[in-house]
Amino acid sequence: MRLGVQRGGALSTLVILVALAFVSYYVYKNYLITGEPPSCKAALQSCMKDCRRTSTEAPAAQACQDACQRDAEACERKR
Repeated sequence: MRLGVQRGGALSTLVILVALAFVSYYVYKNYLITGEPPSCKAALQSCMKDCRRTSTEAPAAQACQDACQRDAEACERKR
């Protein structure tokens, strides 16, 4: 005598969890995050971090950081 039949199993549970994660991310990105641009200081920090990650030679890193600084100064002037 069979008391219950398992339908789906682990694979269907995994598929449902992945779908739920994608829907949650979509809602988070489109409805919960404000449309405000980052502050000038946050943009400068992000730019500097990108320079450290991508530039392997000192002259290229310095040029990237100089560009970040110019962008930050322009951002402050616009405010």
